Amino acid sequence: MALAGIVPALADMGWGWGHHSWWGGLMMIGWWLLIAGVVVLVVRALGRQSSSTSTGGAEQVLGERYARGEIDETEYRTRLAVIREHR
Repeated sequence: MALAGIVPALADMGWGWGHHSWWGGLMMIGWWLLIAGVVVLVVRALGRQSSSTSTGGAEQVLGERYARGEIDETEYRTRLAVIREHR
């Protein structure tokens, strides 16, 4: 019998979509903004990482070609200047 008196009291306290629904709506919007912010930060971090490794990789390949003797010193320095210029 005591449970029958508690259930209506809990319903009046704002459980679910009662008179405090604006707070729940604000919290939901806040969580979505937080999730969107984290996604943006992760995408930006990955974008920076891939762009920095692409020029580093080009310099490494160029150095390997020079080391193998495929290109001479003049061509190596010319191409290296172009790679570093476009960073």
